Amino acid sequence: LMKISESLAGLNFLRFQNINKPKNIKKPAGYMFSGGTFEGLSIRSMNNSQLSNAQKSLRILSGLYGVLRPLDLIMPYRLEMGTKFKNSQGENLYKFWGTKLSSYISKELNQHKQRYIINCASVEYFKSLENSDLKAEIITPIFKEIRLGKPKIISFFAKKARGMMARYIVQNQINKKDQILNFNLD
Repeated sequence: LMKISESLAGLNFLRFQNINKPKNIKKPAGYMFSGGTFEGLSIRSMNNSQLSNAQKSLRILSGLYGVLRPLDLIMPYRLEMGTKFKNSQGENLYKFWGTKLSSYISKELNQHKQRYIINCASVEYFKSLENSDLKAEIITPIFKEIRLGKPKIISFFAKKARGMMARYIVQNQINKKDQILNFNLD
């Protein structure tokens, strides 16, 4: 189902079998994820003020938990949003979540003067949101490298750049969309 190695499948089978056991130690979501985007975010190197700002402004989309703040406590798991996991709502996790994720984000946006989202998520995860339900301007930065004289998306670098953009927003307490134009890391 997940198209992962046998050893990863075994590890995740055990994780899901034990997910509700009280002895399991939960950890902050931002520390649990890995990959290029989270490497670029580099949450472990944030100071307390930056972590506080991240908790207020950064949201992580999760196939298992829905919408997470960086310091929300979760159990280790693996379940990618694009997994074709048949459930009571349909044939995949997009159907399972339906409009719940968008509704949650919309409620949070109601608490902000500025109604826009800087989308640093992958296409796979961001399509779990019903964008028409958000009633917000969505800005999706696209990161390209010049290769053979032409701009091209290089997946490895684009993932890291999305995380670095999220970090830049947190560190600089960006609250106006035009301020992201000053992003120039790496």
